[in-house]
Amino acid sequence: MIPFMHSHFRIACVPFSVPWLFAVLAWSASAHAAGPAAKPAAAGASNYAQRNDVRAYAAEVAAETGLPRRDVERWFGAARFQPKIVAAMDRPLLEPPKWFTYAPPFLAPERVEGGVRFWRDNGDILERAQNEFGVPAEIIVAIIGVETYYGRFGGSYRVIDALATLAFDYPRRAAFFRSELKEFVLLARDQGFSPLLPKGSFAGAMGMPQFMPGSYRRFAVDFDGDGHVDLWHSNADVIGSIANYLVRHDWQRGQPVLLPAVVAPEARDGALRRLDGGISERRPLAAWQADGVTPSNAPADLAAEPVGLLLLEENGEGEAAMSLWVACPNFYVITRYNKSRLYAAAVWSLAERLRAAH
Repeated sequence: MIPFMHSHFRIACVPFSVPWLFAVLAWSASAHAAGPAAKPAAAGASNYAQRNDVRAYAAEVAAETGLPRRDVERWFGAARFQPKIVAAMDRPLLEPPKWFTYAPPFLAPERVEGGVRFWRDNGDILERAQNEFGVPAEIIVAIIGVETYYGRFGGSYRVIDALATLAFDYPRRAAFFRSELKEFVLLARDQGFSPLLPKGSFAGAMGMPQFMPGSYRRFAVDFDGDGHVDLWHSNADVIGSIANYLVRHDWQRGQPVLLPAVVAPEARDGALRRLDGGISERRPLAAWQADGVTPSNAPADLAAEPVGLLLLEENGEGEAAMSLWVACPNFYVITRYNKSRLYAAAVWSLAERLRAAH
């Protein structure tokens, strides 16, 4: 999703997470649909220390933030163009994955067992976060499990390289990544680390929860009280930051994420026509019920909020080839972490298995 570095930090060097790859490829595919992009600068032309556009942006960042211009120029100039990142962003997504191919890695017994161990080892912290923020422990653990396999796969690119490559040599998303590059050097100042050290995903996401720099600055919290926010090695900070992120995006305490949808036979075709890419628009629950769609096992205090209809492709035939779910407001909160319906469904499904196993 989302996520510098004090001298006591240690930085892992590991591959990027699958959800980030899927989200960025989908992002790139939508950009392709909008039209051709300008070619990135050749590697020889990407000596950032010598480029006028990089120097100009360094001067702009220094003027806006109060950071010394010489330092900003040095940091940006030390970044290295990464052609593999541009290639990954430009790789077309020919067809989005189906649920029955996307979900199994995240629901494998090994990932469930790893989550149960993480929950057991951090039970007190998770309980405190759940009480303080209202986000269930299993949802927090599941996000960590889906994002980085509980910290195993946090990314192998220097964040400064990833962000500079996309800020200066990927025109489609240059504005977004220039903003994140500025947030990154501010984060380094805030947390007292060198911007040249941290590693993350090829899109610049960092730490166990994969926060982009802007989200790191806005939503990460010092949950262990040591004066620093360490999303690489402080499980307490990771847990508290994920919970805070979800609450700041309107997580509703005690409310469900997904509920099985019961669809009257005569209403099925009409319900399916409302789906766009596997998920519908959000409508008042009463409107769905009037059209023959009702949530099963709904709590008595189900929030009176618009809900959607979610389709998950199952590995079967006929009606068994899909399952239909009522997507509650908390489902859409998870999509604020990663907009993919499959990602949000995987987090919820893993959370349910963790809760049962724990």
